[in-house]
Amino acid sequence: MMDDSELEAIATPSGSSSIGDAVSGRAQSVPDEGEDDELYDIPERRPSLDLGPSPMDTSHWHYVDQASAPALSYNSMTSEENLSTMDVDDGSSTRVQLDRADSYSSCYSFDSDDCEKRIPRVKSNDDAVSEPSDTPELIQDPNAIRHPSLTVAFTFKAICATLGKLTEADFKRFKMMLWKRYPQSFNTPPQGMDMVDLVDRLLECYDLEVSLQITRTLLEEMERNNVIDFLQTLCIRNEVRHELKETLKRMYGKVHEDWAMQGEKRPLDDVFTNLHITSTFNNGPNREHEVLTIEKLDTNHKEGKLLSTGDILSAERLEQSSLKLLLVTGAAGSGKSMAIRKLILDWVEERSHQHVSFLFPLPFRELKKFEDSEVSLVDIIQTLYPETKKLTEQDYRSDDCKLMFIFDGLDEYDGPLDFQNTTLVGDHTEATTLNILVVNLLRNRMLYRALFVFFSRPPVKRCIPWDTLRDQIEVRGFLDSEREEYFRKRFKDPNQAARVIAYINSSKTLRIMCYLPLFCSLVADEHQHIFKEQGTGAEVPRSITYMYTKLMLVLTRQQHTFRARYCSPDKERDFLMKLGKLAFSMLEQGQFKLKKPKWQEHGVDDTETVIKSGLCMQYITKTMVFYQDKVISFIHPTMQEYLAALYVFLTFTNQGKNIFEHQLKDKVRGIFKAHKVMELYKSAVDRSLPYEDGKLDIFLRFLFGMAVKTNLELLQPFCTSSVKWPTFIEDAAALIRKRIRENEYPGRNSNLQCCLDELGV
Repeated sequence: MMDDSELEAIATPSGSSSIGDAVSGRAQSVPDEGEDDELYDIPERRPSLDLGPSPMDTSHWHYVDQASAPALSYNSMTSEENLSTMDVDDGSSTRVQLDRADSYSSCYSFDSDDCEKRIPRVKSNDDAVSEPSDTPELIQDPNAIRHPSLTVAFTFKAICATLGKLTEADFKRFKMMLWKRYPQSFNTPPQGMDMVDLVDRLLECYDLEVSLQITRTLLEEMERNNVIDFLQTLCIRNEVRHELKETLKRMYGKVHEDWAMQGEKRPLDDVFTNLHITSTFNNGPNREHEVLTIEKLDTNHKEGKLLSTGDILSAERLEQSSLKLLLVTGAAGSGKSMAIRKLILDWVEERSHQHVSFLFPLPFRELKKFEDSEVSLVDIIQTLYPETKKLTEQDYRSDDCKLMFIFDGLDEYDGPLDFQNTTLVGDHTEATTLNILVVNLLRNRMLYRALFVFFSRPPVKRCIPWDTLRDQIEVRGFLDSEREEYFRKRFKDPNQAARVIAYINSSKTLRIMCYLPLFCSLVADEHQHIFKEQGTGAEVPRSITYMYTKLMLVLTRQQHTFRARYCSPDKERDFLMKLGKLAFSMLEQGQFKLKKPKWQEHGVDDTETVIKSGLCMQYITKTMVFYQDKVISFIHPTMQEYLAALYVFLTFTNQGKNIFEHQLKDKVRGIFKAHKVMELYKSAVDRSLPYEDGKLDIFLRFLFGMAVKTNLELLQPFCTSSVKWPTFIEDAAALIRKRIRENEYPGRNSNLQCCLDELGV
């Protein structure tokens, strides 16, 4: 469980070979200049303990713990009361009392060629008095339980790292003392052994606790308290890291299958699908469209490199850049939360980011509980992760103890980000307000050795100052191949997965929209419900409107839950109407992006649309130091078409107004809606058919789909009056078939057929 880089980097004395070289027998271990060459000649590797092909390989260490030597418990070995300096041995017994039978059972095998074969002589009482022993014996607490973090790998690396702190002379003395105190472990004096062979032998002949205690005891006799403290620190960090990983595994190791977090929990590895993460940012929305060809929206023209979650501030990435603050952006539903879970779990399972000693996820949803009090960064860490209370000030500042902080949901933080006037705080132990902490963290003024990753929706305002050194990447959802892979992992029954994949492939728009993991989740939720109620062979709907309505509702519900809890239904309806009106106006003009001032002219608040609702995204088309050309668009062109159709539908439903008939007088609005409904759809069809580019085709499909009963039930909260159109399906189908028979616009017939699909006929 111990971090490899933390230990290996300091495990060997100055000038010596690495642990790996010593293990492989390819290098000489020379701790310091001036030592006799013969002292550190590496002997031929013994076959008794094969460390495997690499210094970190512990797959063949399964027999190390066969020794039965009693020892102090691991917990007591790392306790404060055992850190006192022991008297240097002068031939009499040490402060560690003799309590072991004089046998050599501590050696792992009597038949080993490396251990002396002796038949233990039974001592009389007189012998015990007259023959003082130089061997410090270790007392084992029979009730002690080994801490699960104490493994062969950690013990080996920790002792090597500790001995690596010794000078050439001290290391030589250590070996001499080891030979004097524990001669039964060696056939010959160990002066010719390198450090790895020495530790190897120690672990072969003694339990892990005993090996650590022997090391500590001899160092105490050498009065190397600083090295003892170093070993103590490694042990405590190892315990904390193990407990922290157990906590994070419980929190992030399993996920709910459905977005509402009501379904079965499954291991993340079973459901996680690789995400499209690019090294460039400000890339704008996905431009794929079933009908239209939409040009690149003047966004980032650089070709980005495809990344994985393991590349986020990885050791290789840090070698190429000294930047230690990273902003990860992505549209709502693009998979940022899953990327965070994968990043955390990979660290826990030691699959990536092993240069990081401690990883602390600090979601802004959790940080909000500290808004009304003064706290320090350490207070927050210890409150959310109590196991870290054993860490010391040195652990937060040490070069060999890398910390990584993950802040999820920066867009959910609504406090002021005043980078000019906020008090400067650089001490992570200083108590202050949450706002001051956040601003200084974004300023990168705290724990300058640590790594910081912030996840956020594409920001409306500059959430990190331009003069703060940072990197930025973007999460863009699924690539085409991952969309089907998601459903194969989501559904345990291959037949059900095949049915869902066939459903999304039946409509190019559906397949395109499944680039959003959130949309995929909604499609899977719907089909799971159908299969549960009707069986795998059930007929699935071909409508796309229903799924878009669910996506819109999920995003607005997230807004209520985490960003604007006190938004009234009337205010929410007014917001959607205002946004839909803008979407319809842009659609008629063939526009899919607008600069920020234009949005403000239409009375649309960019913060509400981008940050709170997640229906839109912002990006920068011209990046300069003192000027940035900010552009806003919908998260996908089809979402713009959906909201435009919603505006037309609600305008007619709530106000009785057909926006395609400007001559309609106010006095007849709202009267005889049932008789006027087909007039709305007739005028919408007639408006869309002449456009050869099909710019209103998807809009028309959504408009027909909104009047279907299942969709009306979802939209009911936005309707101010009940909608009762008993013959709508038949009348609408008759209208569409009539237009197809007339064949006035043959190129539009395929879209009219899709409108029939929306009606379910």
